[in-house]
Amino acid sequence: MHALVVPFRKLIAIAAIALLTVGCGSNAFLADVESNPWQVVDLNTEATFSDIAFTNDKNHGWLVGSRNALLETTDGGNTWEAHPLNLGDKRYTFTSVSFAGDEGWITGQPSLLLHTKDGGDTWENVALSEQLPGNPFMVTALGPKDAEMATDVGAIYRTKDGGENWKALVLGAVGVVRNMTRNDDGRYAAVSSRGNFYSTWTPGELDWQPYNRQNSRRLQNIGFDKEGGLWLISRGGQLQFSETGEEEDWQEPISPEFSSSWGLLDMAYRTPDELWVSGGGGNLLTSKDGGETWFKDKAVGDVPSNFYRIVFVSPDQGFVLGQRGYLLRYDAKTELSA
Repeated sequence: MHALVVPFRKLIAIAAIALLTVGCGSNAFLADVESNPWQVVDLNTEATFSDIAFTNDKNHGWLVGSRNALLETTDGGNTWEAHPLNLGDKRYTFTSVSFAGDEGWITGQPSLLLHTKDGGDTWENVALSEQLPGNPFMVTALGPKDAEMATDVGAIYRTKDGGENWKALVLGAVGVVRNMTRNDDGRYAAVSSRGNFYSTWTPGELDWQPYNRQNSRRLQNIGFDKEGGLWLISRGGQLQFSETGEEEDWQEPISPEFSSSWGLLDMAYRTPDELWVSGGGGNLLTSKDGGETWFKDKAVGDVPSNFYRIVFVSPDQGFVLGQRGYLLRYDAKTELSA
């Protein structure tokens, strides 16, 4: 018996030392933020929210998600009202919403594109070709009758006549994507569905440019910072930053908090230096110095939701989108009074 017990105890000791070492080097437990600037909004639905957008009126916005979820706010996101659409018996997941003034667009899966010209009072179904590569994944309103639509395999199209005609901007698809984002200058970045690689596309190029991941950890998400650089989230809660997105320009990976490293999902910048990272199990982390030091917003840790998406409409208007009808709303007054 002793021959078996002693090695097992040694193994436990070694594992404990290794865990302690990793935890210390990765901030095992972060300090709490000085004040919590997020208000919890429970919308009493089982939907998982995907995206949020506002018209020119910062009080008038739209929230979309699974289970045909389409909700409208007229008070900046304090309260929301469901806006049911007549879509027959099909159940859609609305993946993206975008407005330019009162003209807005919504993408959905299975293949769906909706268009409004009156701030969302009425929505029309835009006919899409059966030969469309993939399903509509994200849409960006660019101006009157002007929008870009990307599919979940990386096909990108643009319309300048309100959706009657579309021009392909990319010759080849990139493959099924897990996440995709568009910068204000028209560049796109995407992570493959299995997290094996990421790809970028710049206006004028004919194809996506693929890049291998930096290590064995699969990629979770990718996005742009305020200066046009890129960030990456890898499995295990690792973050990386790059000014260009080129393989040789990525900084060393960091793990803000080891204890929550299993579930980081999205990142967004409120200002050029202040960023927020969301994850599973109510995890919400922040850095106010560009990622050098980190804190945890423990006040929202008990929210029974995974936080999938962070959107800052402006520095004083932001939202964290969750599941089971949960939403966090950024309260600039709370932040300023801290």
